[in-house]
Amino acid sequence: LCRLPLISVALVQGKAFGGGAELTTACDFRLMTPGSEIRFVHKHMGLVPGWGGAARLVRIVGPGAALQLLAGAVRVGPERALSLRLAEDTLPSSDQTTALGEARAWLSQYTEGPAAVIRAMKKAVTAGRDLPLEDALRTEKDIFGTVWGGPANLQALVRRPKHK
Repeated sequence: LCRLPLISVALVQGKAFGGGAELTTACDFRLMTPGSEIRFVHKHMGLVPGWGGAARLVRIVGPGAALQLLAGAVRVGPERALSLRLAEDTLPSSDQTTALGEARAWLSQYTEGPAAVIRAMKKAVTAGRDLPLEDALRTEKDIFGTVWGGPANLQALVRRPKHK
């Protein structure tokens, strides 16, 4: 999920425990509904995360908070998730259908626009996250070259959105 060329979001409704908690860390964004929780229960099972959840959690919340969440098997509700930056937002509704619509509306602020540009941005961010700095800088320059002078860039130059 974290390497998809698309922006991904985990919508946590109810409980995301163990592997479900790990799965949330593989998404670009996490949204929660009232009453939902994320919990890394691996230690209660005599395990550690095995699908990259620990490494991604460290990058999301930092090493101290990650150790607390993993070693303490802490229940993380929406408010705490927001303060840890484990979630980007809490949606107003717990109703499954309503929450899904709210999540789509929330995500649209990041996905509206030319698909090629959104994919290029996701690729640049992924490189910045995963690669050593010099490699990430080179990758970003290469990605820039794929959109510079492209249809979306030329249309934007005519509209002059930067100057409005």
